Amino acid sequence: MKASLHAGRLLARRYRLIDQIGAGGMSVIWRSRDEVLDRVVAVKVLAPSLAADARFRDMVREEARSAAQLVHPHVTAVHDYGETVAPDGSITSFVVMELLAGEELEHRLTEGPLPWPQAVETGAQVAEALAAAHRLGIVHRDITPANVMMTRVGAKVLDFGIATRVGAPDEDEDGGTFGTPAYVAPERLDGAPAQPATDVYSLGVLLFETLTGQVPYPADTWEQLSAALAEGGTPTLDGVPGLPAPVAQICLRCLAREPRQRPTAHQVAAALRDQLLPADPQAATMLAPTMTLPALPREQRSQPGPAPTVPTPPAATGPADRRRRPLLVAGAGVVLVAGAALLVPALIPDRQPPARGLPPAGPVLVPGTTPSSVDPTGPVTPSPRPTRPARSVAPTTTAPAAVSVVEAANRLDGLIESGLASGQIRSDVGVDLRNLVRNATAAAGTPDQATAVDRLRGKIAERQREGSISPAYARQLDDAAVALAAART
Repeated sequence: MKASLHAGRLLARRYRLIDQIGAGGMSVIWRSRDEVLDRVVAVKVLAPSLAADARFRDMVREEARSAAQLVHPHVTAVHDYGETVAPDGSITSFVVMELLAGEELEHRLTEGPLPWPQAVETGAQVAEALAAAHRLGIVHRDITPANVMMTRVGAKVLDFGIATRVGAPDEDEDGGTFGTPAYVAPERLDGAPAQPATDVYSLGVLLFETLTGQVPYPADTWEQLSAALAEGGTPTLDGVPGLPAPVAQICLRCLAREPRQRPTAHQVAAALRDQLLPADPQAATMLAPTMTLPALPREQRSQPGPAPTVPTPPAATGPADRRRRPLLVAGAGVVLVAGAALLVPALIPDRQPPARGLPPAGPVLVPGTTPSSVDPTGPVTPSPRPTRPARSVAPTTTAPAAVSVVEAANRLDGLIESGLASGQIRSDVGVDLRNLVRNATAAAGTPDQATAVDRLRGKIAERQREGSISPAYARQLDDAAVALAAART
């Protein structure tokens, strides 16, 4: 790097370089201070020899644009892109990102494979990040342990430097293939256009490595990869102690030679999340909130006894693709919970009508689940009021258990998504709120956490006053922000 790139230098009259914290063949990472927003960030500076090439500057700019679209708990936040021109005409090109505290998965794997539950959790988080990228038409193209950071709030996918759009050519201008050989899908060796399935293959390699400590087809060059794929047999996970069969099956499906036989990143996340639920069905039922059905009039009761309850099924605790599954009803004599919820207001004449603009009713989300388009906060128990017991019993929920920072952040993110979908939150406000949620999540366990949450709550109140968030949603968002402040790290 140039001698002019030193601690104390100010880039773009905003970013003050503090110290160098990482370096690679293409860039150097500096811990820096954003003097406009008064926060510490990471500044990735392109090597001068590459910054002089407009093609590489465009690549870095594209990285910033791609990653900045991804507002997700498991994707590193990108704040800015900039270029500065020195008096001698040299160009400094840089990307400003959130500063992460943690350990690269690659370094962690030098100690050996992860316990299978930790490997599955990490794989699910990376799969969720890729699913978010694929929804926006972005293919990462370099999912490796070196590009996954293990932080206190979970895995973070790094480096969209060679990301591209779905369907774009998969070779550079010189005909070379991007990526790390051992993690590259077979079809990329033939120059097939970039597709989400290529990321899923890399995800399968990463999951295989976290479970076994080695990649399925070791290779350091493209020639070695071609030979390994031609000569190697079908990989197996039989030697992983206690590994559930569905995990092995989804991992090996990711490694299918034919792209169309691979699952989507969304499906991988769902399959892995299923294996993190309690193995004991009775334990899963005990963890799920229950809703008490309204009591029937005495003349309609066939037998004495308490009203039945319907637990939220384990399927409601999975990732986003299961949000469309209907609730299962156990027993032919049990009335649907949704129907019971509609009956309660009719049975309580003196109850106030619900506030206008509330989100549609949906299944209750168990603490620790992935957010969905339903309201993550679940139904709220109405305040007790004098009514005749024979006429009605208000629905109740069990008290939620303490949740982790990741769970609380996901709950907030799901609530924002639900508000955007229902029109209760203006579209441009969603990005603003998610950035504040991400900042509060990153500050968890530090003295800055309270300040970050206060900023989030202040923004919610401000947006409500200007009419960008409905009052009902503003209340729910504020409650969820308070839960984030109290979440365990």
